[in-house]
Amino acid sequence: MLCLCLYVPAFGAFGESQAEFEYFESKGLPDSFRLSLFIPSQEFSTYRQWKQKIVKAGDKDLDGQLDFEEFVHYLQDHEKKLRLVFKSLDKKNDGRIDAQEIMQSLRDLGVKISEQQAEKILKSMDKNGTMTIDWNEWRDYHLLHPVENIPEIILYWKHSTIFDVGENLTVPDEFTVEERQTGMWWRHLVAGGGAGAVSRTCTAPLDRLKVIMQVHASRNNNMCIVGGFTQMIREGGARSLWRGNGINVLKIAPESAIKFMAYEQIKRLIGTDQEVLRIHERFVAGSLAGAIAQSSIYPMEVLKTRMALRKTGQYLGMLDCAKNILAKEGMAAFYKGYVPNMLGIIPYAGIDLAVYETLKNTWLQRYAVNSADPGVFVLLACGTMSSTCGQLASYPLALVRTRMQAQASIGGAPEVTMRGLFKHILKTEGAFGLYRGLAPNFMKVIPAVSISYVVYENLKMTLGVQSR
Repeated sequence: MLCLCLYVPAFGAFGESQAEFEYFESKGLPDSFRLSLFIPSQEFSTYRQWKQKIVKAGDKDLDGQLDFEEFVHYLQDHEKKLRLVFKSLDKKNDGRIDAQEIMQSLRDLGVKISEQQAEKILKSMDKNGTMTIDWNEWRDYHLLHPVENIPEIILYWKHSTIFDVGENLTVPDEFTVEERQTGMWWRHLVAGGGAGAVSRTCTAPLDRLKVIMQVHASRNNNMCIVGGFTQMIREGGARSLWRGNGINVLKIAPESAIKFMAYEQIKRLIGTDQEVLRIHERFVAGSLAGAIAQSSIYPMEVLKTRMALRKTGQYLGMLDCAKNILAKEGMAAFYKGYVPNMLGIIPYAGIDLAVYETLKNTWLQRYAVNSADPGVFVLLACGTMSSTCGQLASYPLALVRTRMQAQASIGGAPEVTMRGLFKHILKTEGAFGLYRGLAPNFMKVIPAVSISYVVYENLKMTLGVQSR
């Protein structure tokens, strides 16, 4: 049996004496784990809160209690995270943390404390009176305190803010408390928005080709990439390659802002006291935030599709296109394809998040010896792979959405439902028909990710965002 004794002095509450409590529960902590607490009765709720956090952090099968294997796995995983934090605090790389290093680390995060306050922090962990903390003292103090928010991991592994592949359906990034307090969060969002604008503009020809192939390509009209570009240039010149890009760039700002605000509000509604949500909580909050953002700007999505498919001289601009749709088709036309678009958020966000978190955690466990910084190539590879998997899973829904959005722009095309369109495509073109335009879509992923990352990093420097 594993026995843990905690001695919590309570001076003033019981004079010089301490009250002893032995607490053993078969539910919650493992049966082979015994806890003896020496605390006054009014302090006993602290243990209950501590136990709940341990169970929440380590309960993999969600049965409300920890078995011994889950408890050991929690300790091993938590120790790896603690080592990363310890190394980031150890500025001198001498295996010990002193008061100056604590002050410097907090100063980097925008928090200023005095040397006396830093020494007070040290004393709470220092066992041998040296006024420094070695790894063993750090680990022993923090091992049974569940910490899911590792600032270094959050700072280095930004995902949705950095990578823009044209489909803004990813789960929003987390920001540390310090980033929120110092105003760095909005700088990250502005840098991400600027990077997305440049990235989308550079890859706009491939995006327009994808839309045209989704709508017009079929067994009878087998359109290749070179043929598609030739057709676009012949019809409207080189400038026609960027049709629909203006509205695609304009919708970045409102969509990102609405999604971020909705995500933060949903986090509060979930009621978690953790700075960083667990993966299933992030998925739920991110999907709902994405649905709210998409609902708010969805008319712009319809406009983007119509502008990308328009012929030369058909519309004078975005406003003229909107006026024509409103006059001829009514307000409901701005929400064509809304249902498959909403349904597409679930597989895209879920798979993108799951793949990225899996790749991130695998790298952290195997290679994060001295730092949580993965480096440019690892970050780009993980982001590209997760975004590609997410797009692949949701692509049939995206294709059906685009065809529904374009219905009125196709002469004589009958109005069909999402279900009817799926049946029609499968009957006339087979399963392959649901993936028309996939080639140009995947061709733009690597350049889009690379461009957005480079621009993001440069904009971060311009806006004064400090990366550790």
